Amino acid sequence: MLAKVYSNALLEAAGNIPNGARLQSPQASATKVSRVCGSEVSVDMNLEDGKVKEFAVEAKACALGQAAASLVARHVIGASREELREVRDQMLSMLKDNGPPPTAERWQELEKLEPIRGYPARHASTMLVFEAVIACLDQLQAEQQA
Repeated sequence: MLAKVYSNALLEAAGNIPNGARLQSPQASATKVSRVCGSEVSVDMNLEDGKVKEFAVEAKACALGQAAASLVARHVIGASREELREVRDQMLSMLKDNGPPPTAERWQELEKLEPIRGYPARHASTMLVFEAVIACLDQLQAEQQA
């Protein structure tokens, strides 16, 4: 059963994370760490007109955390704040509530993470990149309101 979780597609994604260098001058940065396994994902982002213009991710994580970070990094440029919150919520639903994978065309590749659903101990590391992205959005929103 674990062979389905650690598919060739996920292992390929884990080994090929785009945007791996940190941004020089990010508008927001966040790091999330899994208390379960110690995986760590850091995200930097810049927005323009409410959409992701620049994105960088550094994943010191297990294969699943790296795969999730890679899949997000491949598709995040151009995503709106609302879209990013929605995809995080859809991923949580997919993993914890047997919901469907994200359906927006941009995020269809995230269905590769669906087999993780049956392994709750792996959910935290898979969600790190999504939670770091939301932490960046929350940081930017707080700065706008200040």
